[in-house]
Amino acid sequence: MEKIVIDLLWLRPGKVGGTESFIRNLLDGFMALEDDFDFTLLVSKDNESSFRKYKKDKRYHLLLANIESANIAHRIIWQNLFQNRLLRKNGFRKCFEPVYCKPWLNGGIRYACVIHDLQAYHYPKYHPFHEVAYSRLCWRMDAVTAAKIIAISDWVKKDVEQKYHRKDIKVIYNGILIRKEDIVDFETLKERYHIDEGKFFYTVSQMIPHKNLSTLIKVIDKIVHSKLDLPDKLVVSGVNGNAAEDLKKLIKKKKLESNIILTGYISNEERNTLYKYCHTFLFPSVFEGFGMPPVEAMLFGSRVITTRCASIPEVTQKKAVYVSAPYNVDEWIEKIEHGKNYSSRINLELYRPDNIAKQYLEVLKSL
Repeated sequence: MEKIVIDLLWLRPGKVGGTESFIRNLLDGFMALEDDFDFTLLVSKDNESSFRKYKKDKRYHLLLANIESANIAHRIIWQNLFQNRLLRKNGFRKCFEPVYCKPWLNGGIRYACVIHDLQAYHYPKYHPFHEVAYSRLCWRMDAVTAAKIIAISDWVKKDVEQKYHRKDIKVIYNGILIRKEDIVDFETLKERYHIDEGKFFYTVSQMIPHKNLSTLIKVIDKIVHSKLDLPDKLVVSGVNGNAAEDLKKLIKKKKLESNIILTGYISNEERNTLYKYCHTFLFPSVFEGFGMPPVEAMLFGSRVITTRCASIPEVTQKKAVYVSAPYNVDEWIEKIEHGKNYSSRINLELYRPDNIAKQYLEVLKSL
């Protein structure tokens, strides 16, 4: 197989949410294959150390770019002025972009890009103008210049087809790499967050408006003040977002500081433990290109209550409990009180990282 470079300059460890989980799971999935490949990871000065483990596999190599991923503006400029030149200099003619932000011009390189969603297209009011403009330009250039485009769900594929009229889009689900034994002692989390086994709700989410965390805050508020016979604590894990301050103000306004625990970024093992021991995993998002947390929670046997929005019913295989009105507090409570647990029925083979990696490998071979 001809050598291929994988662009990881966009990745800021611990700060890009689900796309980081996606690419790390995929890289691990490639390692699990016996197939021959020659992948070089294009890394930056401030994320290179997080990818060193792949050098243990002789099929992986690292190529260091003289930039820092944390400096987003400089990274975008460098990428469009110098990335193609660096790749050609090192003998590459094929590049895999795990996200949408390839150089606008190909410069002799054949690119395969992954589009995870068109979030800024649907929710421009939640993003700065320059971010919306940049995203739309990148999506347009992907549709015109990318040799291959991969969507992470059928829902995303249809969305891209409708907005950008590219028809030859390949759908490959996200790989989910979780082992049930990768947990920590619950007693550690019990003391840290003041929670009891089976007596707290859990969610994993960025604090951005379409994740709809404000509705869960209102659900907990009603449980507390109506003295319902339900858990009165919600644990929220995930990196901050542009709605973080508003959510914290809402928690304070409703005097729920002791009921809603914001963990910030936590390890996968700690997250898995919270999946396993929560009463119910709640996922109120109204827009997802894929949505990995509900599937992860199902793997641990958690009951999942979520919405019917975007790709969520597709990727959860219609095996979760769904609210029809995602902002309706009473419907959430009704589903919490009476919804059944269907997690054991989900087909986890669809998300096995080695299966997903095999599909990506076929696409990259065809570049």
